[in-house]
Amino acid sequence: MSLLCRDCFHFDRLDGDSCPSCSSRRIVCHSGLQNLGVAHIDCDAFFAAIEKRDNPDLKDKPIIVGGGERGVVLTCCYIARLYGVRSAMPMFQALKLCPEATVVKPSRHKYSEAAAVVREKMEALTPLVQPVSIDEAYLDLTGTEAVHKAPPAASLARLAAEIEEELHITVSIGLSSNKFLAKTASELDKPRGFAVISPDEAEALLAPRPVGFLHGVGPKFAAKLERDGFETVGDIQRADLKALIGRYGETGMWLKRVSHGQDNRPVRTDEERKSVSTETTFRTDIADPAALEDQLWKLCVKTSDRAKQIGVVGAVITLKLKTSNFKPLTRRVSLSEPTQIAQSIFRASRPLLAREADGRRKFRLIGIGLSELSAHRADETDLLDPRIARRAAAERASDAARAKFGAGAVMTGRTARMDHKPEE
Repeated sequence: MSLLCRDCFHFDRLDGDSCPSCSSRRIVCHSGLQNLGVAHIDCDAFFAAIEKRDNPDLKDKPIIVGGGERGVVLTCCYIARLYGVRSAMPMFQALKLCPEATVVKPSRHKYSEAAAVVREKMEALTPLVQPVSIDEAYLDLTGTEAVHKAPPAASLARLAAEIEEELHITVSIGLSSNKFLAKTASELDKPRGFAVISPDEAEALLAPRPVGFLHGVGPKFAAKLERDGFETVGDIQRADLKALIGRYGETGMWLKRVSHGQDNRPVRTDEERKSVSTETTFRTDIADPAALEDQLWKLCVKTSDRAKQIGVVGAVITLKLKTSNFKPLTRRVSLSEPTQIAQSIFRASRPLLAREADGRRKFRLIGIGLSELSAHRADETDLLDPRIARRAAAERASDAARAKFGAGAVMTGRTARMDHKPEE
């Protein structure tokens, strides 16, 4: 058994309930501390933590980060979670559960700045860092002992302390031999946690848990598994592999593997971005097709700007809608040539919207996205749209003018008309 102190970083082959060096009780004792090297790091309630850091008056209060009464919860602090508030919950529902919560509009530039610092610190430990989102990542520290003069567990403890000292936010760490178990471990001890799962204990640890405990099994799939007689992970462990594949296809094979704690996915640094998208929730529901079309155009411009910033084009356009009773609708179209041009995105998505927005239904949300991304090389020719090269050149000239002289320097007729209408 090994002991790691998370305060003074003392590491030794011994066990106990406090650090023999500084007497701290913030210790981790586990037989795998010496040799496990795959980690999952998750910033605790990241957006909310940044807001509390920057406004000390919010420190001991429940806060929700989101987009107003008609928006959804992006994240919330752990105090708000005690009331049942969760990410992606409609804001009105969250405020019913926790009416005393302070709602804070997201400050994405602050979150991006903090995330960049965290990412830089991770990459100082190992080049094998695989971001999952702005606030979490996998790291493979296998073989870094010689460089850092410490096992991966001790390097991770130092990293957590540095983040807390410099950024005044906390992280939770999961350490294991593969990504699935590392992610599972990080969920066991939150916030400000450090949990370890070794391969030889994974099966017994997972067996009594409900099937929904498995990372990747959502509520709907968990309910289906329970209806099919799989209430615990142990039920899946004991199930016949062929029967699982026959019932769930490739997912059945995946279930069998992860139920035993097996995962052969490497920590990769070349994960490609899968989509670029933008969406907005209206202050009041909109049924008018023309008003919805105006909102669609604004989102096409924003999505186009983001695609241009990161240098990608997309071959599939996805329209996302949500009705006034929260029913989601998704419609897609594949392009003959990939694009990042706002006009092209709008021309392709406009018919999708027209088929859904006939004035009889009200919508509370609209979104547009590009997927099947590739490096920018498009919008030069398209046999189905010979004028695309001219429009692309005009739009890029407008982009350059906006960048130099401000957002209002060049406007389309639609944008100018919208700017003189009251906001929805």
